[in-house]
Amino acid sequence: MRVAVFGAGYAGLTLARELESELPADAELVVVDEDGSHLVQHELHRVVRRPGLADEIVVDLHDVLDRAIVREATVTDLDTAAGVATLDHGDVVPGTDGEDESTTVVGEPTATAGETRLQYDVGAVCLGAATNYYDLVGVEEHSTPLKRIDHAEQVRADFLDAVAAGDPVDPTRVVVGGAGLSGVQVAGELAALASDEGARESTEVVLLEQEATVAPRFPENFQRAVRDELEARDVRVETGRAVARADDDAITFTDDETMAYEQLVWTGGIRGSDALDGERPVVRNTLRYEDGTFVVGDAGRIVDTNGEAVPASAQAAIREAGVAADNIARLVEHERSGTGGFEPRLDGYRFDSLGWLVSIGDGAVAQVGPTVLRGQAAKALKTSVGAGYLSSVGAVENAVDLVREEVGWPDGEDDDSVEKSETE
Repeated sequence: MRVAVFGAGYAGLTLARELESELPADAELVVVDEDGSHLVQHELHRVVRRPGLADEIVVDLHDVLDRAIVREATVTDLDTAAGVATLDHGDVVPGTDGEDESTTVVGEPTATAGETRLQYDVGAVCLGAATNYYDLVGVEEHSTPLKRIDHAEQVRADFLDAVAAGDPVDPTRVVVGGAGLSGVQVAGELAALASDEGARESTEVVLLEQEATVAPRFPENFQRAVRDELEARDVRVETGRAVARADDDAITFTDDETMAYEQLVWTGGIRGSDALDGERPVVRNTLRYEDGTFVVGDAGRIVDTNGEAVPASAQAAIREAGVAADNIARLVEHERSGTGGFEPRLDGYRFDSLGWLVSIGDGAVAQVGPTVLRGQAAKALKTSVGAGYLSSVGAVENAVDLVREEVGWPDGEDDDSVEKSETE
């Protein structure tokens, strides 16, 4: 029996690690990911200001998975009813890299080099979400998203070029479209980078949001604290501003007003993976989409046991993965038993927020229960959550390096104490 996990983001990696221990030994576990690595997405904005951090927030799947077979390929299509995924291996023809193609690929390769079909008995779609440009004319062509390491590197390079070419009399304007947590964080990093480069007075970072508030899906006291922190760190916030289109030097709003810019970063929303035709299907609380296919994390619009929509977030994806792992293991055991009869009862997922965290330049905002924190307490909590997550997926060295980077430890210092704390 083959169980396939498509994608290795927060949901996919957590699910795969759970399944490694929950599945019977004779079940084959395959993880398909486009580059065979896991990105700690909530720290990606940091790379804009500190490129060296990229090494700490990318984890090689082979280092943290024990029994799973990792296949590097892009999932281009999913036939969830038939249990078949189409994979594009790029220029690599499966079966020519020294691996046993028969263990993971079933079906004849198509005419396209490196494309195969993978059949599965139980599959989990954990492909995350892509940037949504809402068909706004010119926005995708003239902006940079923030989903991958190379995006962060491009944002940094474009920013430094814009600052270097700026006019001391006319400030360089950098616009970030979308004031969800990703937009808030990258705007904060760009404002801090302007200060690092000695260009604070000659650079203007503008954060746009079409809703009435920043962080529009979050509690009001958290929203207020985020806006206060942004403004304290020299980010100009404009809410109620809906973008209609963009060209290479200006944005036009729906009221026909325009705003000139030197750089545009777009974090304005999410859509489903291309493998799902850009859709995020609605999925019930068991995470089971249809037959043997589950959808976990941002790839779907999850409805929890209370009938409430679950927000797209890392904490939700990680906890959904735990429920999905138990349910998949039960289905596999039922199929292997060969006894027939009714399928086992599946668990439901209920969303209960652990709190919210967002970093803004050298500051941060945290909400724990009804309490909202700013300053060093929030920043320390943000760092500890990032390091704790890396440790939880087996990337302890990355966690140590992340903490070292955040608190300024010299290389090698305090390693012994950190290692001791991990083992006690």
